[in-house]
Amino acid sequence: MDEFLPSGIQLSYLVAASLFILGLKKLGSPATARQGNQSAAIGMLLAVVATMLDRQVLSYEVILIGIAIGSAIGAIAAYKVEMTAMPQMVGIFNGLGGAASALVAIAEFWRVLNAGEFLSVTSLVTILLGILIGGITLTGSFVAFAKLQGIMPGAPIQFPLQQVFNAIILIGFLAGSGYFLFVPGNLPVFFGLVGVSLLLGILFVIPIGGGDMPVVISLLNSYSGLAAAAAGFVVNNNMLIIAGALVGASGIILTNVMCKGMNRSLANVLFAAFGSEAAASGSSAAGQSLGTMKSIDSEEGAMMLGYARSIAIVPGYGMAVAQAQHAVRELADQLESMGVEVKYAIHPVAGRMPGHMNVLLAEANVPYTQLYDMEDINPQFDQTDVALVIGANDVVNPAARHDKGSPIYGMPILEVDKAKHTIVIKRGMGTGFSGVQNELFFQDKTMMLFGSAKDVVAQLAAEVKQL
Repeated sequence: MDEFLPSGIQLSYLVAASLFILGLKKLGSPATARQGNQSAAIGMLLAVVATMLDRQVLSYEVILIGIAIGSAIGAIAAYKVEMTAMPQMVGIFNGLGGAASALVAIAEFWRVLNAGEFLSVTSLVTILLGILIGGITLTGSFVAFAKLQGIMPGAPIQFPLQQVFNAIILIGFLAGSGYFLFVPGNLPVFFGLVGVSLLLGILFVIPIGGGDMPVVISLLNSYSGLAAAAAGFVVNNNMLIIAGALVGASGIILTNVMCKGMNRSLANVLFAAFGSEAAASGSSAAGQSLGTMKSIDSEEGAMMLGYARSIAIVPGYGMAVAQAQHAVRELADQLESMGVEVKYAIHPVAGRMPGHMNVLLAEANVPYTQLYDMEDINPQFDQTDVALVIGANDVVNPAARHDKGSPIYGMPILEVDKAKHTIVIKRGMGTGFSGVQNELFFQDKTMMLFGSAKDVVAQLAAEVKQL
């Protein structure tokens, strides 16, 4: 039986990897996303069981205790954490994944050191990569969490010669790594490298604004995968290598999609301090007036919505902050019962993580068939009676099409300004993350409804019922 066990484990890993790939494929569509999660979960269960059957496992008791504690924490988090806090939760998950990979590298080094075994250059390089990527992922993800949670300022944190300082720190890590390859038993250098990797993660994320967190979270997710793959090489586990490579590849692909959605390069996201006062310029800068906003009350807004034939709802971060998704669904249901056609226009970078709006609307049981990507809904705006913008700003700013001096110039937007009428629900007259005024708010056919998205949408729903 024992002689066939290794082959059975590798076969289980192959099946698990296939389920991972199938799960990723299904995650590409909201309609099959839950099935994709289930497929991937079954694959992970199979991989865990196969690994536990490996003869290298020394203590099932410790592993089972860890599984029990982790499962309890996961179950509590699943029930307690609001859907609006999903970006923060994803950030923590990324960080813990990086921490696990770094700990595997540290533990393997410690085991070999105590056993007096020889470490090849390849093994040392792999351990150092696991520490570097895992450490950056850990602290970088926790800084991203702190920015999203409001524990740290969401605006970029900068200091003089910041990039030069970061480069010096990175060079220091590389120099220390080179020394460590020749003197692998030097513990102060080893733990110094661990500390530097943690510092690099902090320095990596603090100069990035909160509005760029969708890209950062996606990139850190890719890092966590690379860290897992490095850990797989450290412990010679094929499943960990495959799973890490899949996460790393999918994360970088999604990062590229996010950057294209903002018409910005990854370097611009990471190093331009987008969202700071210095970043805002052009004819629509925050300090320059574009005219006068026209405001209406909920009764007038309800009349515009109730007598429309077609409505496009554009959710944004303001809807997430106010937790207004259920109120939005209630309003949409009421309008549909009156014969109004309702669609949802989803921008790829709306919110604070990839797919943020999709997640919130799914929680409110909005039918997937009503969700339209930007490419699909834009040609339909000129035939839409009312575009209802709920807490979105930069992703609907027409300046992105024509104002070459604007920091968002060239960014693909939802072209709500082409609708016959636009109602914008917003807490105040402040600018978006880019720091520029939104031309849409000053157009003749745009009406502003000021207040918390949840309260305003609830008032609209109440008024629509009385029509």
